[in-house]
Amino acid sequence: MVKEKKLWKIILLGLQHVCVMYGGAVAVPLIIAPAIGLTEQQLIYLISFDLFTCGIATLIQVWGNKFVGIKLPALMAVSFIVVEPIIAIGKIHSITGVIGAVIVSGVVVTIVAQFIGKLIKFFPPVVTGSVVLIIGTSLMPVAMSNVAGGTGSANYGHIENFMLAVFTLLCFLILNYVLKGFMKAISVLIAMVLGTLVAGMFGMVDFKALSEAAWLTPLTPFYFGTPTFQLSSILTMSIIAILIMIESVGVFLALGEFCDREIKENDIKKGVRAEGISAIISGVFNSFNHSTFSQNVGLVFLTKVKQRVVLVAAGVILILLGFLPKIAALTTMIPKPVLGGAMIPMFGMLIAASLQMIAKSDMKKSSNQLVVAVGVGLGLAVKGAPDAFKGYPELVQLLCSNGVVMGTLTMFLLNLFLNRTSKDDLNEQKHEQRTTDNLEIVKPVKSDGV
Repeated sequence: MVKEKKLWKIILLGLQHVCVMYGGAVAVPLIIAPAIGLTEQQLIYLISFDLFTCGIATLIQVWGNKFVGIKLPALMAVSFIVVEPIIAIGKIHSITGVIGAVIVSGVVVTIVAQFIGKLIKFFPPVVTGSVVLIIGTSLMPVAMSNVAGGTGSANYGHIENFMLAVFTLLCFLILNYVLKGFMKAISVLIAMVLGTLVAGMFGMVDFKALSEAAWLTPLTPFYFGTPTFQLSSILTMSIIAILIMIESVGVFLALGEFCDREIKENDIKKGVRAEGISAIISGVFNSFNHSTFSQNVGLVFLTKVKQRVVLVAAGVILILLGFLPKIAALTTMIPKPVLGGAMIPMFGMLIAASLQMIAKSDMKKSSNQLVVAVGVGLGLAVKGAPDAFKGYPELVQLLCSNGVVMGTLTMFLLNLFLNRTSKDDLNEQKHEQRTTDNLEIVKPVKSDGV
């Protein structure tokens, strides 16, 4: 009986992660499918493939073994970075050209993983904390867009959307303050359920997707046909995969600090290798490249639930949702304002946690101040004006229009040149970090009943 209770807690915590990521994960195929000429029926399959491969990628990354997987509470989902390049490839070489490029990009990342771990010593807390700061700050406009009703919605900015978002946020704050243990850990999920119920009373819940969805979807490898391979497509998707990899390294290190675990060279190697293998599997099952989903990193920081078994549950749920579109459609019923109201504290916790990480570095040093100032400043500037590079070659656009990637690369280089990076200095920096960690600036948190 005790075990059954614990299992239900794990399932609910996993479901909470799925609800948080679902809208963002499904948005990618919803954008890509019509842009490259896929039919409505093909779109349904594309969404199912997306959910299924997200689950597989999450299990590979979280469960792992001695060769693959970071073994941190990181949920994997299709990255938004892939949208524009996939549309560009799909319009010329169709979906089969996209799938071929995704598979090869996975092979490239799997090979590159062997060497990427050596960069870990150049990612001190001032860099990893700043990466999380960019992610948290960059996601806030996404939350606000949902609060207003979702970009492109007919009632965008209407007062009822703001009221619903505020109601959801207040529900979360009250529940998070009053509840203890497990109930506190799922306060985000409870708040979203309450917000959806209130929205339903006012006719703001759309049941169309639920009624039209099929009960069962067969998941067929190479459903769209035999993949094709073009050099230009392969180069484009390989660059995209490497950009996702750079972003993930920063997230891995940040999660490691939060979970009180020292991330070593071999850990980064296994985490990146998991991304590469997941991309290969994703290509076989007609989907795209995955990254560590920032929304769910925010949820981990907010709930303080760090157990990997929760993310394993989320991965299993995603795999089942891939086969069962009718059940998956339930999560689409959550109104955008409800999701936005829940997102605000999640993304805000990323910002709060990033400040704790940055505080582990000596911020009296002008070099560290410059790393944060220029890196975060440039990352947010790029995020705020992504069209600034629209007139440049595609490679430049891909590199420069992503705020997290630009900020990460900038801070990596600034730290490399402004801070001392000799072997003795790096050892001293590592010793200082361990000393600071012993002060328990971020104390271990109990399992909250899981």
